Amino acid sequence: MIALMMSCVCHAEDITIRFDGTKVKVKNSAQDSVNVTVRGANVEIESLYNSKKLTLLLTGKSDDGQLMLKTAGKAKVKFDGLTLTSLEGAPLWLKNKKKVEVVATKGTKNTLTITACNDTANHKAATIWAKGKLLFSGKGTLNVIATGDGCRGIKSKKDITIEELTLNVSTSGNNLGEKPFGFGGEGFPGFGNDSTMQGGFPMPPFSNDSIKPGNFPMPNFGGQMPDFGGQMPPFGNDSTMEEGMGGFTGKHKYVASTKGIASKGKITINSGVVTVRTSTPGAEGIEGKQGVAFNGGKVDVLATDDAVNANATIEFNGAHVTARSTGNDAVDANPKTGFFTPFGNNANSEEADTAIVVRGGSVYAWSQVGSPEEGLDCDFSPIVIEGGTIFSVGGGMGEMPSVPTNATAKQPTVLLIGLNITKDEPITICDASGKCLDTITIPFSLRRSASLVTCPAFKLGKTYTVNTKGYEKTFTLNGPFTTIR
Repeated sequence: MIALMMSCVCHAEDITIRFDGTKVKVKNSAQDSVNVTVRGANVEIESLYNSKKLTLLLTGKSDDGQLMLKTAGKAKVKFDGLTLTSLEGAPLWLKNKKKVEVVATKGTKNTLTITACNDTANHKAATIWAKGKLLFSGKGTLNVIATGDGCRGIKSKKDITIEELTLNVSTSGNNLGEKPFGFGGEGFPGFGNDSTMQGGFPMPPFSNDSIKPGNFPMPNFGGQMPDFGGQMPPFGNDSTMEEGMGGFTGKHKYVASTKGIASKGKITINSGVVTVRTSTPGAEGIEGKQGVAFNGGKVDVLATDDAVNANATIEFNGAHVTARSTGNDAVDANPKTGFFTPFGNNANSEEADTAIVVRGGSVYAWSQVGSPEEGLDCDFSPIVIEGGTIFSVGGGMGEMPSVPTNATAKQPTVLLIGLNITKDEPITICDASGKCLDTITIPFSLRRSASLVTCPAFKLGKTYTVNTKGYEKTFTLNGPFTTIR
């Protein structure tokens, strides 16, 4: 009897909401502290709970429903076989002051979909929109789908943490508020008759949201240009590139791009299986303004824009990450002291913020657009490699800027310039005895790519061979960081 009572307490919900087509059934066990308003299949809940965590259980199905939750304290929203579609605005709209945990109940499949984001003044433009912190958890499956124009998958103004669950995010709508970008047509950005020029110096309209007019520096090369080994980087040598210049053509800025997971805070993935897909130009996969940390789990991102983007450090600490972009960098970190900083700042100095740090796990970062887009882009800020497995693919920029130094390559790392990638053909990395250390199959072709490669088995002074279809390169790791042409 005691065990039964404890079980009831542990699994009891304050509010249970069952969606049934155009109507809902609500069971409210916290009537004194929570106000509930129902209009068809739209439910508005305002909680006055502060010290106690409010728990909601959502189940059932509706093709035109929404939950708007306003909380003073913490809350938990549990999905138990929920299929919820909103025809306008976020089906899960959280006006939370404190953290809300979104749970996919063990063994259940749950799907949230948004089909339109026209009334953004009154309905937030994401399948899941939150004002405060979000924690996604549970051992079930959560599918987050955004088909409407300008609709994101998951959007929060604060930190997002993901663990345990299987999370699938996809967006397919068109962008809203498109603005022309300076690359392509008019030549290199900002030069010529541009109204954004200030004080005689041009400012290009870069698509990164952190860039502000009047803050366009030139990179600090320490008094000399980088050494390209007698040749320029492989511009215009890939069939996927437009007008022979790859990433320099046809870029845009979007006021409301259809990003997958976006946060103005930091995004942290601790465990679980996370898949993100975007299909519209300018739509990034995972964007954490204050950083992204991959601590564990399996993450697979395919995006038209940056697969992973941050205005701070991107950390790889133990997850298996595949990040692929069809039109930009695979992983792009833009810390405050990076490339886009005022004249005179030495972004390569010890004071510069670290852009990318790899401590463990595996990082497969692939950009298929060609030069100058990269697998790992750190905008002249430090990239630190302390462990893990890396195989990046991109057009690259020779030895500038996204490579470690002998000081920041704590694990031996090699940059392979001129590597030919053939679609679906295996790439192997073997040691001198012929033992295979890693095998990668890449789903696109790219001629003369630049690839950053490392794995825990790499040892200084040892010789290794990389084989692809029609290409073989043997190299010796003579230093912590080695460049091979």
